[in-house]
Amino acid sequence: MSRSARRITATVLASGALLAAAALPASADGRDHGHNRPAQRSTVVLGKIQYDSPGRDNGSNRSLNAEWVTVTNTGRHAVNLRGWKLSDESGRSYTFDLRLAGRSSVRVHTGVGRDTRRDVYQDRRSYVWDNKDTATLRDNRGRTVDSESWGRQHRGGGHRGHR
Repeated sequence: MSRSARRITATVLASGALLAAAALPASADGRDHGHNRPAQRSTVVLGKIQYDSPGRDNGSNRSLNAEWVTVTNTGRHAVNLRGWKLSDESGRSYTFDLRLAGRSSVRVHTGVGRDTRRDVYQDRRSYVWDNKDTATLRDNRGRTVDSESWGRQHRGGGHRGHR
């Protein structure tokens, strides 16, 4: 192949590469342009769950408060949980009104009590978490952030420190 033929071939190939790069969709260039963004994974997750109050289920406030779900912020920054909901399969829910500091947890107890930074209370007079149930945490827009099931096989379910 002559020198000029090689130059023409190289020019055509380079032009084609430039055209192909220009035709790439915006999301393929490795930068986020606000389109087709993957859902960001929340730093707030469900932790340990005590779904069956130890001892006899006698309905006392002490027994009710021995049933709880831990919500943990694994991130470094505080998260405003105002309007977030924790619910069971029956639709019973607790609505948060707190700011959860980074790398901290709060226990959501079933019974009546005085809320603190580490413990909040649903102020219920009956048990919430059954021996076969699912705890679901939703953000203030109703999107599921995390869920955990126990007591039977659930698709994709595993147990995470229950009891």
